Amino acid sequence: MVNDPQHYVTGVLNRDSLTLAKAITLIESTLPTHQELARTIVDRILPYTGRGIRIGITGVPGAGKSTYIERFGTMLTGLGHRIAVLAIDPSSSRSGGSILGDKTRMERLAVDPNAFIRPSPSSGTLGGVGRKTRETMLVCEAAGYDVVIIETVGVGQSETTVASMVDFFLVLMIAGAGDELQGIKKGVLEVADAIVINKADGDNVVRAEMARKEYQAALSMLMPASPNWRPPVLTCSAVEGTGIDTVWKTILDHRDKLTNSGELAEKRKTQDLDWMAFLLDEGLRQWFYTSPHVQEALPRLRKDVEEKKTSPTAAADSLLGFLYPKNGK
Repeated sequence: MVNDPQHYVTGVLNRDSLTLAKAITLIESTLPTHQELARTIVDRILPYTGRGIRIGITGVPGAGKSTYIERFGTMLTGLGHRIAVLAIDPSSSRSGGSILGDKTRMERLAVDPNAFIRPSPSSGTLGGVGRKTRETMLVCEAAGYDVVIIETVGVGQSETTVASMVDFFLVLMIAGAGDELQGIKKGVLEVADAIVINKADGDNVVRAEMARKEYQAALSMLMPASPNWRPPVLTCSAVEGTGIDTVWKTILDHRDKLTNSGELAEKRKTQDLDWMAFLLDEGLRQWFYTSPHVQEALPRLRKDVEEKKTSPTAAADSLLGFLYPKNGK
C-alpha cells in the first residue's frame, strides 16, 4: 500500500480504476493510518467533486433492483455518461465482501468500460449505509463518474439515511404482491423523489397501473419535501427496457427545477452539515465506549441494573460522570 496521498489523488483524477479501488479501500479501512491517509485524499479531491448526479435507489425484496440498475446504467453509458454503482452489502463486513455477487447480478454493466461497480460494507450502520459511502461517492465523482448510484438494502424507516446523501431518491416497487402500501413505510414515502413500479410487463401491466394510482393517492396526502417538486409515480419494465428513459427524464427535470431555484445547492450544504453532526455523534459514542473507565465500570453497572440494585438513570449518570466529573474530579 502506497503511503503518499498524492499518488491516489493523481490516479483518481486520471481516472485510473485500479487506483480508485485502492483509494476506496483506504476510505473503508478502520486502521488509524489508513483513515488519516484517506482523510487527506478526500480533502485534496474535494475541488473536483459536486458535479455529478447522486441517485439513491431502494426497494422492497423482489423489486428487481439489480436488473433495473443494470438496464438503467447501460442506457446511461450508451448516452455517454460514466456510472458508478455503490452497492451497499449487508454481509460484506462479515464475509469480506461479495464483489463477485454484485458483478454477477450486473453482468453487462460490470464489463462496461464507462461503469464502476463497488460493494460497500454496511458495518451495521443505520439503513445498511456504509459509514464511508459519502466519501466513496466523492472520490467517484473526482474520478469523472457523472452519475453515482447508491443501491441500498430493503425498504424501511432507516432508508431515509440514504436520502440524506443524494440528490434524487428513487423507491422501486412491484405490483401484484398483495397490499402494496404495506410494503413501504411512511418515512420512505416522505423522502421519495419518485416511486417507480417495476415489472410492468406481460399480464402485470394492469396491476402495475392500479398500483401506480394507489401510490399516487398515498403521496397526495403527504406534504411534499420540496416546494419545487411533487414526486411522481411511474411504471417501467427493467426486463423489457420500457419506461427507463422516462425515469431518467424525470431525474433530469428534478435536477433542473432544484438547480434553477437554488434548492439543490442549499440541500447539499445541509447534507454536509448533517453529515458532520452525524460523524461527531458517532465519534463521541465510539470514544466514550472505548474509554478505559467506561469499559471497567459498564459490566458492573449493567449487572446492578439487571439485579435492581440501581436504577438505569443512576447508572447512566454514573457513566456520564466520566465525561463530566463533578467538583473538577
